[in-house]
Amino acid sequence: MNDRLKFAAFGGGLVVLFGAALGIGALVGDRSGAASAETADHSQHEAAAATGLQNSRSGYTLGEISAPATPDQQGALRFRITGPQGTVTQYDNLHDKDLHLIVVRSDASQFRHVHPTRAADGTWSLDWKWAAPGSYRVFADFSPTGGPGELVLSRTVAVAGNVTDKPLPPVSRTADVDGYRVTLAGDLNTAGSELNFTITRDGKPVTDLQPYLGAYAHLVALRATDLAYLHVHPEGEVGKTAPGPGVAFHAQAPSDGAYRLYLDFQHGGTVHTAEFTGETSTAAPASGAPAQHGGGHS
Repeated sequence: MNDRLKFAAFGGGLVVLFGAALGIGALVGDRSGAASAETADHSQHEAAAATGLQNSRSGYTLGEISAPATPDQQGALRFRITGPQGTVTQYDNLHDKDLHLIVVRSDASQFRHVHPTRAADGTWSLDWKWAAPGSYRVFADFSPTGGPGELVLSRTVAVAGNVTDKPLPPVSRTADVDGYRVTLAGDLNTAGSELNFTITRDGKPVTDLQPYLGAYAHLVALRATDLAYLHVHPEGEVGKTAPGPGVAFHAQAPSDGAYRLYLDFQHGGTVHTAEFTGETSTAAPASGAPAQHGGGHS
């Protein structure tokens, strides 16, 4: 994401930067127009790398992805991650997993958040079947042992067939999934705002959410124009925060635009995903908004 969308947990908790610095820095001295273009290219590359849109960053590379070629094929999705010392075989635990895999089609549909298995040689794999043809972006979210910390790398995979892209769903305050209704209060804006999700079932508040990947909910945000990626946690801690019906995030979007939001929560032993479309707008800073700093079922 060349612009930034920033999410931070409240109360001094997790703070995450979404994206890289806006714009391109001023030129130094009397460099030529060619130098200006070079600076722009470098800035755009860094912005993409910081938001999961590159397959290499900080010496680590997401290798080619092997997967079924068409939607009617059952098979395996496989890949490796290489680093300065070769294939990476050791990872630090990140939200209860060594690696999170987020897969979404270019039109922001067909979202999946899964966790492949790693073999001794460092190959990641899982059983796979595409639901529809199209171009998919596959994000690997991980923290290599001895590496620079959390990284997000991605590649695109083409799935053969007649493709019909879906329009981005309209902005909505509610999402119905698997018999649950999730209501969103708050708006993305360019100064920082609160997003509150309330989960009900059959009209009754859900007050016994189950921990999923170390939290009562997770939020993945993808910018509609380029699928720039962020995966964050809500306010509070499992066992100390009420397990529903509400979960809250703080969000800031420095530029106007449309974003697709995916809220994962677990209840009744099953993970559910509520999807929303949000749009940003310019607004005055919220009083007391927390400071923000730079810095993903199955």
